[in-house]
Amino acid sequence: MSGPLSGLRVFDLTRILAGPSCTQILGDLGADVIKVEMPGKGDDTRGFAPPYLKDGDGQDTDQSAYFTCANRNKRSITLDLTKPEGVDIAKRMIAKSDVLAENFKTGGLAKYGLGYDQLKDDNPGLVYCSVTGFGHTGPYAKRPGYDVLIQGMGGFMSTTGEPDGPPQKAGIPISDLIAGMYAAVAINAALRHREVTGEGQHIDIGMLDTTAAILSIQGANYLATGQNPPRLGNAHPNIVPYQSFATSDGDIILAVGNDGQFQRFCQVAGCPELAEDPKFSTNAARVSNRDEIVALLKPIVAAQPSEFWLTNLEKNNVSCGPINRLDQVFADPHFNARGMNLEMPHPATGTAPVKMVASPLKFSKSEVDYRYAPPVLGQHTDDVLGEVLGIGSDEISKLRDRGVI
Repeated sequence: MSGPLSGLRVFDLTRILAGPSCTQILGDLGADVIKVEMPGKGDDTRGFAPPYLKDGDGQDTDQSAYFTCANRNKRSITLDLTKPEGVDIAKRMIAKSDVLAENFKTGGLAKYGLGYDQLKDDNPGLVYCSVTGFGHTGPYAKRPGYDVLIQGMGGFMSTTGEPDGPPQKAGIPISDLIAGMYAAVAINAALRHREVTGEGQHIDIGMLDTTAAILSIQGANYLATGQNPPRLGNAHPNIVPYQSFATSDGDIILAVGNDGQFQRFCQVAGCPELAEDPKFSTNAARVSNRDEIVALLKPIVAAQPSEFWLTNLEKNNVSCGPINRLDQVFADPHFNARGMNLEMPHPATGTAPVKMVASPLKFSKSEVDYRYAPPVLGQHTDDVLGEVLGIGSDEISKLRDRGVI
């Protein structure tokens, strides 16, 4: 095992997406992530299908594609926490773990004796990370959190969509994913704190908080002006032109980041007079006259095919790019040169590897470590109980007969 978190053990009580995306990051960095699932059921996302993974004959397996996006580099064990024996095994494993990650509703683990306050005295070095919709404090703490709900409540949807259209969620579950990323950062910071002080701690990640945190420039614009930002579709609130444009045969992104780029764009586009016009010569002027300059540029861009713009603007150092479909993304030579297509053997797919997006983390010294494909339910129960707790095969059989595992 390699990676900067090699030797670290994570007791993973997360499910769905926010928590599992966090623990997959830790697993990619080398941590031994032990994913705990309910016997016979497992993570809900095992049932979020179709689509399913395909076997070597192109036939559906019983493994959902959804589950694979956030459960690489984990070992799956089944453990029934509603049974006293299950809780006892959990506590014994937590005592041998560095991190406990969970995304139960606020207070949900306390009824099993597995809340942070119930564990911290016996495990003073434990880093305990909770990911919930609204955090463990405040008037909404008891509410369940779902991605689309949080996108709406956190302001994200109000800024997304066409000006004359309704609020729009992102095409991916951004609130889940950003909460998982913040959780992974916080866990690493807490581990550093423990390294210095010997103290563990509780991390309280609320998806509403993390979604508000990524409002970024839109949040800053509101706080500076007191004005709710309008929806701008694919346009930028502070830079113009910085949006999609229709060409004669498709669509491109034009991202003019400064006045020099605008001047060069106008030369390529055959409209140098626009760059000299005081209404458009500076970015501040273009933002103030957004509707007018965009209306002028639309027919100019639409008069040429995408390839004309992509080739000539790139030659002239003007930021632009295609709007790729996913098949184009995964076939892109740069994407492949960066090693972002990942294939791993999977026990349910036989000769067909499971295809995934690789970790985007690149290190000059450490390495991301791909050890385990997303596991089938309970795939590693016997190995983990034997390795971590020294439970023999006879006792494992008895636990299985009693429905504990």
